[in-house]
Amino acid sequence: MSNHKSMPKDKGLDHTLSVLREGYEFILNRSNKYDSNIFETKVLGEKTICLTGKEAAELFYDNTKFMRSGAAPKHVQKTLFGENGVQALDGEEHKHRKAMFMSLMTSDALHEIATLTKKHLDAFAAQWETKEKILVYEEAKKVLTHVACEWTGVPLEDEEVELRTNQLADMFESAASIGPEYWKGRKSRNAGEEWMEELVQKVRDGEVNPPTHRALSQFSNHRDLNGELLDKHVVAVELLNLLRPIVAISVYMSFTVLAMIEHPGQVPPLRSGKEAEGTQFFIQEVRRYYPFFPFAGARVKEDFTWEGYEFEEETLTLLDLYGTNHHPDLWKDPNKFNPERFESWQGSPFDFIPQGGGEFDIGHRCAGEWLTLDVLKETLSYFVNELTFEVPEQDLSYSMSEMPSLPKSGVQLTQIVRQHN
Repeated sequence: MSNHKSMPKDKGLDHTLSVLREGYEFILNRSNKYDSNIFETKVLGEKTICLTGKEAAELFYDNTKFMRSGAAPKHVQKTLFGENGVQALDGEEHKHRKAMFMSLMTSDALHEIATLTKKHLDAFAAQWETKEKILVYEEAKKVLTHVACEWTGVPLEDEEVELRTNQLADMFESAASIGPEYWKGRKSRNAGEEWMEELVQKVRDGEVNPPTHRALSQFSNHRDLNGELLDKHVVAVELLNLLRPIVAISVYMSFTVLAMIEHPGQVPPLRSGKEAEGTQFFIQEVRRYYPFFPFAGARVKEDFTWEGYEFEEETLTLLDLYGTNHHPDLWKDPNKFNPERFESWQGSPFDFIPQGGGEFDIGHRCAGEWLTLDVLKETLSYFVNELTFEVPEQDLSYSMSEMPSLPKSGVQLTQIVRQHN
């Protein structure tokens, strides 16, 4: 048994507070300290293995070695993901449910999400022109609530926009919180699920008739492996698993505008509209550089050994998403904002993982990643080519311990004018 290596280990009883304090950099800091892409720590009183880097990501997304069910802390499930959703499934069941999501990601549907983003940005920009100032983050959430509802076939009345926007945002804004913020998220999750359940029932009763290609119709009529309609609560959770992440792109929208402000030298090449590739590189760099998800969790399926390290069944394992995107072995000058680095990027599903890694169809990689790209490219192009604005004095710094991290000021813009081409 001499070929087993001992894993570097965090000293001390429990490191939950360090996770909260160091946030996105918790794994990165220790990986540097131990000069290792793997170490053991204790989080919430439980032995936890932390991984970072490309090879670690390949291991983490090997479905024969890890399972997702039981990995997310209960309180994250109760706010962010909901219970019994696709994130927590494994095996055939996961594959079948994931296919329901992937069937929505056709090129037509993705083209439509871009069109809807532009349409709703334009409608909101008309109001922005009349306002003294706007907060990009707050506006982005509302724009994307419209986009998400229209794209999924969910009816949205003008008078409920504020309510639904706040409910959907609370779910991801409170995911890492404790105390009042957490309960706010729980309350919004419950209200959101009731809203969806009622809708699903109305679709099944023929009172609401969304177009058949829309998610509301598809999911309401989806049958499981036994040919049964899904429980309406499960359908509600899965519909929110589309709506919530679309609205969460508002975090990236804020960082996209922040990147324009912080790196003005990178903006001129995006101006002509011919620069589709440049826009893509810029957006990818926003997703690599700024914090979004800190890490992903899974549990070991059964005992195995990897590179001499032992993994025991049921052990909680965290993969560092932020740290992998800033890993010096994978990225030259990782703390420099440089979109051009994506010109030579090979497109590996394991070294660039802002929303998780692995292959799309069968793995646990975020099905909405293409969708995120389309929304952000449209947003960037709109802010670069269709608007002029001033950036007043404000605190544009962002925290590495708050999740989600956001520019402190919400990114304020003034004197917004639309360029009528």
